Amino acid sequence: MFEIRNKSFAISPESTIHARRVHWNLTPPLLYEEVVRRGEAMIASHGPLVIYTGKCTGRSPLDKFFVEEPSSKEHVWWQENKPFEAARFEQLKQRILEYYQQKEVYVQDCYGGADAQYRFPARIVTDTAWGSLFAYNMFRHARLDSPRDFAPEFTVLTACGFEAEPAIDGTRSDVVVAIHLGQKLALIAGTRYGGEIKKTVFTVLNYLYPLMGVLPMHCSANIGANGDSAIFFGLSGTGKTTLSADPRRKLIGDDEHGWSDNGIFNFEGGCYAKVIRLSAQDEPQIFAMTQRFGTVLENVVIDPETREIDLDDASITENTRASYLLSEIENHEPTGMGGHPKNIIFLTADAFGVLPPLAKLTPEQAMYQFLSGYTAKVAGTERRIKEPQATFSTCFGGPFMVHHPMVYAQLLGEKIQRHQAQCWLVNTGWTGGAYGEGRRMPISHTRAMVDAVLNGSLRDVPYAADPVFGLAVPQQCPGVPDVVLNPRGTWADTAAYDAQARRLADMFCENFAQFADRVPEAVRAAGPLQA
Repeated sequence: MFEIRNKSFAISPESTIHARRVHWNLTPPLLYEEVVRRGEAMIASHGPLVIYTGKCTGRSPLDKFFVEEPSSKEHVWWQENKPFEAARFEQLKQRILEYYQQKEVYVQDCYGGADAQYRFPARIVTDTAWGSLFAYNMFRHARLDSPRDFAPEFTVLTACGFEAEPAIDGTRSDVVVAIHLGQKLALIAGTRYGGEIKKTVFTVLNYLYPLMGVLPMHCSANIGANGDSAIFFGLSGTGKTTLSADPRRKLIGDDEHGWSDNGIFNFEGGCYAKVIRLSAQDEPQIFAMTQRFGTVLENVVIDPETREIDLDDASITENTRASYLLSEIENHEPTGMGGHPKNIIFLTADAFGVLPPLAKLTPEQAMYQFLSGYTAKVAGTERRIKEPQATFSTCFGGPFMVHHPMVYAQLLGEKIQRHQAQCWLVNTGWTGGAYGEGRRMPISHTRAMVDAVLNGSLRDVPYAADPVFGLAVPQQCPGVPDVVLNPRGTWADTAAYDAQARRLADMFCENFAQFADRVPEAVRAAGPLQA
């Protein structure tokens, strides 16, 4: 890697960045020096950087737009993706380029996609040094002799210190994420949350890869000693990162992957793990990453004198995060690739306490669960939430799906059938009652269930159909008490369970109605049983 301190460079034939200074492809030690010089972050006692993202402690999905332009217009699912005028985009781009003129900017040339056949070159430009370290951690590095050897297929311009003006820029607020697929350019302004950079690249890949017959997936993945790959779908808080970080299996990646005719491959070179109340005992690999040089910790509370971090303190946000290199995980898969998955696990954290903790799915049920993308929010994660709220995020990544959901679901169904993958639902949520009455499923039980799925020990156990959700529930699982496997039996009030289960089933059906005219009858029939 290297550093060039020039003052301008082209991002397209029509646009050039002019800046006070440009720092190109700095390594972590150099970026640390820049962070300290600029006073951007604190260095914690064991070496990670601690930064605070201010008003934005998470993504701003309502402020994300796609430019309505000829090359992509017919492919974009406009029901969920908001349009942005091309003229407004040009004006906003010029305003950001003018902002850069008085700033130092940092550039990282990198790749999305471990598979060389589908590798996607991207250039990430930031107005902070820590943002460049975040990009260095999250994406695969372009090992170059000269920056002129790198030809980006997409450029992301990030301006944390620039605030959009709705009256001028046509935005909803002073935060904006605007993507122009035709120009291969994205603008991120008004937010310091690193996840916007990561998810913007993921969004672009979610547009491009289906056009190549590749399924982009919001999932983690690992691989066993015998080469058996597994993928884990799940929304935030369901255990996707935790359960895939298994010391007995190699981690391919924790969040974003593609499934091509070659197998699965990680989009990234790093991990972006949620670390609130992280346990050194239950999640040792991730915990270790919060104690090392090069990690970027977002919104983690730190003692101002000792510089010790407190992972249990959620006073800033529940959404505390760690960005670190995947290569720092001891048992990572260095190629970032694996064969076609043998097992596909859909994770949910059901706060209603009624879904079985483990169930085997038919291919049709897998497509139903994939399109539904269910989990539940609980009190404390967002203001004004007093009781569990069902959350349905299409394809377990609704905000990042550019095409209609059936484009992704059909790719998934075809690949499941072609490669004979076995599909499972694992509920990491509540047992013995809903949130507030029952308790969270012990992680030791969940790990035992996942182990049983991956090692094949559920092959010959008896199964029973769940009377409400129609799922095949194993009646035995090594390391898990039999009573835990059937949620109704864990409730003291079975009538209350029946009412709660029916309530959630109706929510599933109501949500799925939006897909009814596009899915095969067998998939429509794979949801909860009608009352």
